[in-house]
Amino acid sequence: MTRPDSKTPNPRPSLTRRGFLSAALSTVPAAALLGSEPGRRAAGRTQAASPARIKEYRILGRTGAKVSDIAFGAGPLNNANVLSAALDRGMNYIDTAEHYENGNSERAIGEALKGRDRKSVFLTTKLNLTFMKPVTKEGIRGRFMKCLERLGTDHVECLMIHMCTLAQVKYEPYHELIKELKAEGKVKWSGLSNHGADYSLSGRLDDPVETVVMAAAEDGRFDVVLCTFNYLKAETGDKMLKACAEKNMGVTLMKMNPALTNADEMETLTRLRERYKKQGQELPEALVKLAKINADRTAATEAFLKKHGLDGPEQSRDAALRYCLDRPEVHCVCPSINSFEQLDSYIALSGTKFEAGEAEMLADCRETLGGMTCRIGCGECGPACPRGVPVAAIMRYDYYFRTVRREKAAMSDYAALGGPNASACAGCAGPCEAACSHGVPIQGKLVLAHERLTLA
Repeated sequence: MTRPDSKTPNPRPSLTRRGFLSAALSTVPAAALLGSEPGRRAAGRTQAASPARIKEYRILGRTGAKVSDIAFGAGPLNNANVLSAALDRGMNYIDTAEHYENGNSERAIGEALKGRDRKSVFLTTKLNLTFMKPVTKEGIRGRFMKCLERLGTDHVECLMIHMCTLAQVKYEPYHELIKELKAEGKVKWSGLSNHGADYSLSGRLDDPVETVVMAAAEDGRFDVVLCTFNYLKAETGDKMLKACAEKNMGVTLMKMNPALTNADEMETLTRLRERYKKQGQELPEALVKLAKINADRTAATEAFLKKHGLDGPEQSRDAALRYCLDRPEVHCVCPSINSFEQLDSYIALSGTKFEAGEAEMLADCRETLGGMTCRIGCGECGPACPRGVPVAAIMRYDYYFRTVRREKAAMSDYAALGGPNASACAGCAGPCEAACSHGVPIQGKLVLAHERLTLA
């Protein structure tokens, strides 16, 4: 793979202290941070001779490929022009999957790759083996060939099992197919992705991310992994990352920013309080508790901002990504990108270093505010629910809705659950909260997630 040249990044604007307090460390939409898309791009061209470019490349484990430290997560991608700009500016690792945007992510990638040297790009796509049953070697091959057709290419650098389960780590039809596809030149490397305990079309997945990834490292047939990791998961993730490093696996990360938020929660709580009042009902205890915690947290947030001199949520997000890239086992981080604003804000982080002050800030953030944030996919509370509510999946969808701003996709995924959802959580005794070792008021958060994901 060729390595593009590097240039100086654009300066990044910040919010006021008051605006940051309102967002309470959330990753607000890029449009809110940077202004409208045309305006932001015009400002960037005025303020700097050229837009920010990738400044650092790393060897992706035993693949030997040089990949950009900031990768392109194409989950929400439907605008080929954004990816074209990313490629022009040095991004060369692209992550997608057969079902992202109903196949339109792969189609947009194919459009962006037209006329480009494929040797300059590390392209990964993923197949979820629980979407169709039974999954035979021939069936997987057929689906992969459709991926290549949508991507407009004759090969991908890496094919992954999407949301791989512990059992699928040793799913022999997949491994047999990988051997064939490598021999045919259609695939160079094998990989897997994992969100942790979750929910798929086949039902609940109870395997923690660390268990699955460590089993894949031990198996030895997977070359690359895409997994969740952030500074709130350091203790549980350490062994996972070290196991990958020992086997020289390529490590790419998702959900690097826990997105500590409460501005949107307070807004949703206010709406629910008004509705219950109109109906002559008292606000459920779970929501009363959550409202009190959020109110108390406002003072803690103000003290946190003052101590660290923060004036924008972008700073905490950037520190969270740099924390991940500071780990020697990590080769690239993979944020979701579908706008020029998002591209600008993420690509400017390339090659920047994690500072001691940021380490202290994140430690304080975890201590002061981490008790309000779900460690999505940890798997602790889901089994405690007597109704079988897929807590981790709902929290993941809510994360997409609030933080990644993939509202439509999040609502669609929630509606497709088919089984129990969070509609009855308000009147429950809350065994999920009792099972959470982090003290997260998960019951109230589930009620708010249902409100947002259904626009009730």
